[in-house]
Amino acid sequence: MKKRVMVQLPISDGLKAVFDGRDDIEVELFTELSEDNIFQHIGNYDAVILGIAPLTPRLIEAADKLKIASRFGVGYDAVNVPALTKAGIPLSIAGIANSVTVAEHAVFFMLALAKQAIAYDRETRTGNWGVRWDFPAFDLAGRTAMVLGFGKIGRRLVNRLVAMEMNVLVHDPYVIQDGIVTAGATPVDDWRGMLGEIDFLSINCMKNEETNGMVGSAELAAMKKTAYVVNTARGGIVDEAALYDALKSNSIAGAGIDPFVVEPATVDNPLFELDNIIVSPHSAGVTKESVFRMGQIAAQNVVDCFDGKLDPANVINQEVLK
Repeated sequence: MKKRVMVQLPISDGLKAVFDGRDDIEVELFTELSEDNIFQHIGNYDAVILGIAPLTPRLIEAADKLKIASRFGVGYDAVNVPALTKAGIPLSIAGIANSVTVAEHAVFFMLALAKQAIAYDRETRTGNWGVRWDFPAFDLAGRTAMVLGFGKIGRRLVNRLVAMEMNVLVHDPYVIQDGIVTAGATPVDDWRGMLGEIDFLSINCMKNEETNGMVGSAELAAMKKTAYVVNTARGGIVDEAALYDALKSNSIAGAGIDPFVVEPATVDNPLFELDNIIVSPHSAGVTKESVFRMGQIAAQNVVDCFDGKLDPANVINQEVLK
């Protein structure tokens, strides 16, 4: 009997590249992603490839055939990991599939903010050649960036910032600090105590109970008026209301924001009223190349699980493999 895979997002070329060679696996696109509808069907599947739809304890309990939940991407804040672990089901992620992509997006935000890209484009189109004096740009070289998180994305971002001759501080208490030094950056324990010294604060950590809301009113108030916040991680790590107040009052210079608390972000989001912010539709990890890689790895994790050779490095709850 063929094993059935529920795919909760458009089937990419990367997915096809892996599954097309397996006639023992049946792949089915599932587009109606309400919890009630998934609940009615998930018990018929041996694997699920997750997009953004939550995987709740209720769904996990109903998935009595499920051998693996494979995330198309690397974030998993919409997945109830304890419930999966209790059920003995591994949660896999797409490894380093989009780490370069997200790191580049963070650099893009920093460059766009430093070089006044939005104002220059807008005003040049109107014939305002003097905008270069009204909104002076600045070099990233010699500026100081603090990176919160030294995982797969944070490491690659640090490499790029160091290459651009920035002074880079890193806070991540869960990694060996010598690795930060080897990358050319400086590890810091008290990141809040350094906020008044930096020009950019880049969020590159996972969202969890510890990090949710970690950049709020107090942290933003401690930053220089010329400083910028860049978030390419998850919505809610930076308090949106506090960020709006800081940007509106010009207590910080600007921000680059990719994820939002409510997604898709609605047009009445107060942040969209402001001119000193650049935004994107949670697309930091989405390019042609990364979508292929994410699909390929997500599918390969499923195949490897079925074949009994799932790579533990791609599994979040590794205890279920023991």
